[in-house]
Amino acid sequence: MDQGKLLEGITVLETRAGKIQPVTGLAYHSDRVSAGSLFVCIKGYKTDGHLYLKQAVENGAVASVVEEFQENIDIPQYRVADSREALAALADSFYGHPSKELNITGVTATNGKTSTTYMINAIFEEQGLKSGLIGTVIVKIDDRIHPAELTTPESLDLHRYLRQMADKKVSHVVMEVSSSALELKRVGSVDFNQVVVNNISREHIDLHGSYEAYVKAKASLVRKAREDQWAVINLDNHQTALLANETRARTFTYGLKNKLGDCVVSDLDLSTGRARFTVNLKKNNPAQLFASQPDSFPIELSVLGLHSVYNAMAAILVALLHGFPVENIQKALRKFRGVERRFELIFEDDYMVLDDHFANSGNIDVTLETLQMMKYEKLHLVYAIRGSRGVTVNRENAETLARWAPKLGLDKVIATISKSHVSEKDLVSTEEQQVFENVMHEAGIKTEIYKELPDAVARGLAETSPGDVLLLAGCQGMDYGASICLEQIHRLRPDLPKEKVFASLKYRVAGILS
Repeated sequence: MDQGKLLEGITVLETRAGKIQPVTGLAYHSDRVSAGSLFVCIKGYKTDGHLYLKQAVENGAVASVVEEFQENIDIPQYRVADSREALAALADSFYGHPSKELNITGVTATNGKTSTTYMINAIFEEQGLKSGLIGTVIVKIDDRIHPAELTTPESLDLHRYLRQMADKKVSHVVMEVSSSALELKRVGSVDFNQVVVNNISREHIDLHGSYEAYVKAKASLVRKAREDQWAVINLDNHQTALLANETRARTFTYGLKNKLGDCVVSDLDLSTGRARFTVNLKKNNPAQLFASQPDSFPIELSVLGLHSVYNAMAAILVALLHGFPVENIQKALRKFRGVERRFELIFEDDYMVLDDHFANSGNIDVTLETLQMMKYEKLHLVYAIRGSRGVTVNRENAETLARWAPKLGLDKVIATISKSHVSEKDLVSTEEQQVFENVMHEAGIKTEIYKELPDAVARGLAETSPGDVLLLAGCQGMDYGASICLEQIHRLRPDLPKEKVFASLKYRVAGILS
């Protein structure tokens, strides 16, 4: 590609001249530079791409985009104000603006991004569409699936995926949009058709510096949306409800508790954990612009949890904006089996075992509110303390748990630091463990702390009786909890078929024992 044509999409502040050569590719990592590459110097959290420009030249780079000129470099250097923003624009241009050929839905939330995108994709597939999905677990390009490296790929990789999707005649794409991706311009130059914001609560404070900065990053997906785009917004969440008045996009709003939205829920039944509810569309709702839809219709979910109702509502509104028939939406959500570690039912016999990614206070609130709506004898909790996330996050999680404990009849928590089942970056510090214990003590909740995850799980199983629920809760420290628990159940219950005990692990990615 001609250098001049490629650079038309970015604002170059100043140029250091050099020999002009055609560009055959883009790179932001010097090891991925090949002959003819344009190398974009990115300033990261751990290192600075400017330090590797010389190596990039040695590897064949013929031009560079920089924020600061580098000395003794004999290829053209184009100085820009923000090299991350430039990388996104260059990638979009290099790959021929692929997002304009696709119908793209971007989903952001503190909790539920993965489940919501999977639900939307399930509806796309039920509609018989060629679809793409980009998220925490996988990148799906029609019938090809790749493991994901980041929740939202770096902009260069993202636009490459979108080009591959367009070339494969994919028509509809749904993608997770993380707060870090928004802050780091990874979705720059992506032409979204719909954006979804399901909830915003306290998370990633250390990464963004403050809760306010985190909210600003999250909200930017909606605040920066154009007049020709749609924003699907949850009115039950205070932070997201504010965004309905802070966007130029056309809005489609929903709520379970807030009845002011375009779409509301009634007749919610969560007694079995699997939700049944009625979707009610108000008069003059946005879906009427796309197809004639019934005023109300029932939905049955196969996945558990109150959070699944919110995720499903977001997916339903996206589907209605596409004009999909209600019967296809109903069928897709009834067949949808969920995403691992999101209030996942991993064992059901004379008692239930649930596995949940207990990440933050918002996640904990929704999970425990669901349990309050379910019918069972007694709740037992095995909780993995969050490692290397700081005292603040662990205090907030513990305080949220303590607030719910009396409502659920929970007078004891079995906790673990999962020492042998987390990597170095997720080890629980003494301070993190101590703040958890202090909050539990102040709340009058008995705690048993186990160094090792298998011991904590074994204790939880030993206390679980027929009719009870055992909740395995936590992030990285509980990734192996399901595998460990089911291995222990298999030894305790040799009468049960092995296929039944381990059925939930069939397609699992996280925490599989070797």
